[in-house]
Amino acid sequence: MKKIGFLSFGHWSDSPHSQTRTAADTLLQSIDLAVAAEELGADGAYFRVHHFARQLASPFPLLAAVGAKTERIEVGTGVIDMRYENPMYMAEDAGSADLIAGGRLQLGISRGSPEQVVDGWRYFGYQPAEGQTDADMARGHSEVFLKVLEGGGFAQPNPRPMFPNPPGLLRVEPHAPGLRDRIWWGAGSNGTAVWAAEQGMNLMSSTLKFDEGGAPFHVQQADQIRAFRKAWTEAGWEREPRVSVSRSIFAITTDLDDAYFGDDGESRDSVGFIDGPTKAIFGRSYAAEPDVLVEQLAEDEAIAEADTLLLTVPNQLGVEYNAHVLENILVHVAPALGWR
Repeated sequence: MKKIGFLSFGHWSDSPHSQTRTAADTLLQSIDLAVAAEELGADGAYFRVHHFARQLASPFPLLAAVGAKTERIEVGTGVIDMRYENPMYMAEDAGSADLIAGGRLQLGISRGSPEQVVDGWRYFGYQPAEGQTDADMARGHSEVFLKVLEGGGFAQPNPRPMFPNPPGLLRVEPHAPGLRDRIWWGAGSNGTAVWAAEQGMNLMSSTLKFDEGGAPFHVQQADQIRAFRKAWTEAGWEREPRVSVSRSIFAITTDLDDAYFGDDGESRDSVGFIDGPTKAIFGRSYAAEPDVLVEQLAEDEAIAEADTLLLTVPNQLGVEYNAHVLENILVHVAPALGWR
């Protein structure tokens, strides 16, 4: 059994071919797709966060709205770029959204990917300390965020407060019990996966990672997952960690599916560069008739290692079509693989 959810980047465009022309379209359709996904029996609604782009950005109003409109489905991010975040304010927002959702928030966070502007976090008021990189800053923000989510008091109360205080040091409110165990780290390398395990975060691995050895993408990603689990055990954490992988998977069951994605059936892994000299490997897309997909996906080592699969969706094709994409996987593919 696997948890199966969708991951939306929330693009919008005023192109006549897009069904999401504005930011409002993207936000409202994201809520509608989460509701539809829950009705279909999917397990998660996840959203990517990019700044300075015509995509989803500030996640917590959307997560709260999805949480209020649904009852069962997990609500999450994949991922929030921690270079841009005030961890205290983020803990308040996350606590509020989790309480609205009834404890269903699953927050993916990370160092982030290359953004639309140079050093965009500077415009948000952040700067790495002397001798540190922006990645160091992201990890520092994350460590503070995790500590605050534990719920311990740390702030000295005013001796003459406007409202009565509970005894002792104060914590950030509202506090969401259990949220600390539902934080995921989006790891781009084996080393950051190990670091995530040491911090007690779940692992979120996307459709790209640093190329570490030249093996096929799914093999490298499976190695990353195994390194994470080994480090988790060595760190002595008592709970079982969760691991998600993202994939672009399209079951072709109609002529429209074939028109949109038929050519993707020849997709292969590709290699490119991110952040200058960093060599990365990008995983292939899957697009084929359901029986062919079952054979192909059965050979994907990383999917086999993960407990959660996030399906990237082409959100600009609209809610109805994306619900069809999810239903195809849930009905025609997942049962044959033992995921349902």
